[in-house]
Amino acid sequence: MIDALPPARDLIADRGYDSDPYRAALLARGISSCIPPRKNRKTDIPYDRLLYRQRHRVEIMFGRLKDWRRVATRYDRCAHTCSSAICIAATINFWIGE
Repeated sequence: MIDALPPARDLIADRGYDSDPYRAALLARGISSCIPPRKNRKTDIPYDRLLYRQRHRVEIMFGRLKDWRRVATRYDRCAHTCSSAICIAATINFWIGE
């Protein structure tokens, strides 16, 4: 799955992705990881707290898209139609400025 990631400078993820093999795979691709360490981790790994706080914008965007029943339940059979519904929902959410 990591090979399918587009080129990026940073990857912001939650504590569920905190593992040494995952961090090593990201580093091998030249991606800096911004993942807070789990509570039970023996060694504390530093991360950029300011960058991590920006993750909520993505979470809010997915929450707004899930408000659209058609997008949340994916009634469309074709991937192209589903992608179009997501684009329309995102455009209207941006236009209304909820």
